[in-house]
This record gives sequence, C-alpha cells and structure tokens, in this order.
Amino acid sequence: MTAAIKMHVKKGDTVLVLSGKDKGKEGKIIEALPKKAKVVVEGVNKVKRHTKPSQANPQGGIITKEAAIASSKVMLVCPACKKATRIKKTAVSGSFVRTCKKCGEVIDK
Repeated sequence: MTAAIKMHVKKGDTVLVLSGKDKGKEGKIIEALPKKAKVVVEGVNKVKRHTKPSQANPQGGIITKEAAIASSKVMLVCPACKKATRIKKTAVSGSFVRTCKKCGEVIDK
C-alpha cells in the first residue's frame, strides 16, 4: 500500500481543470483521495456505469457519475480574487495556512 500524498487541494475547494477532455471547467471537489493522489470534481470527467437493480437503485440501468482525476491536473481557484492560483504555506500563530500567491489572501482559516 502506498503512503498518502500531501495534496495542494482538499474537499470543498473550487478548482480549475488544467488538462484533458474537461480542460477549462471549474467545479467543487466532492471527494479527495490522497492515497491515489486523485480528486473527484463536481461536473467533471463524467462516466457511464451500467448497474444492476439494488435496494438503493431499484430501477438499475445506465448511471452517469463523476470519476476521479489526478490532483496534478487541477489548480485551486482563490475565493478572494477568483483566479486560478498556486498556493504557499504561511505561518500564522504557530500553524501553517494556505495563502494565494496572486493576492496574498489566506485561503483557509
């Protein structure tokens, strides 16, 4: 089993897709998978799954849902300046927080 990778994005962040079939799309991260270094982004990388009828889904059939993409293919969108940006770690009262490289605003409290 591989060790979990420290990622630059986390669940709830708004991100911009940098490459692939959904290049240029923005969405919110639904799920972060640090052991695989992947993220699931809302409305991005849609795939179709054929499912059998079950208790949760009695109808069954073809379901469209989001699949995971590599975390390196997404860039964080700063909530303050609304631009895709890299982050830097800044020490604030003994702990490190993520800060926008473009506007200098603290991203998470």
